[in-house]
Amino acid sequence: MMREWRLGVAAVAGLGLLVFGLLVIGSLGEPRAELQYLTVPQVLREGSPADRYGDEELRISGFYAELDADCAPHDEPAALTVAWLERTCPLRVLSANQPPQTVTQAELEQGTVRLSAPNGSPFPSRAEPTGPNLRLEQLVFVGHFDDAAAAQCAPEVRQRCRDTFVVSDYSGLVR
Repeated sequence: MMREWRLGVAAVAGLGLLVFGLLVIGSLGEPRAELQYLTVPQVLREGSPADRYGDEELRISGFYAELDADCAPHDEPAALTVAWLERTCPLRVLSANQPPQTVTQAELEQGTVRLSAPNGSPFPSRAEPTGPNLRLEQLVFVGHFDDAAAAQCAPEVRQRCRDTFVVSDYSGLVR
């Protein structure tokens, strides 16, 4: 019985060493890009996001909010050259905190990251036709600032266009 006991202890110790070795090897190098993301406060911390990040692909985590039918357009140039980027409605933003159901457009425009997309499709579907479209979980949006199309925006809204996060995809899984 003593021999079997020693073999069992050796097998468990060997398995422990194997797991330890795999953990050490797995922790080497940089974490996978899809597991790294910025938060809304990090993006808004200092200065223009377009100047800080350029057109680098980023992942930003936050609470999604959208106003469509209740959105009032403003500060738009008379001739929209790049309509999907220059328009302020529908208003799609990422916020650091979950906005309440009674949130106003002015509140959504302050301290949030404005979102847009050339085809308008990589956004969550609406639950109701009016009111804010809110999600009860944080989402991670993939995209970039300083889109090449921002150079075609009217001069009075060009900086807003550059600071808009152009979304290519999103996920509901915050890891």
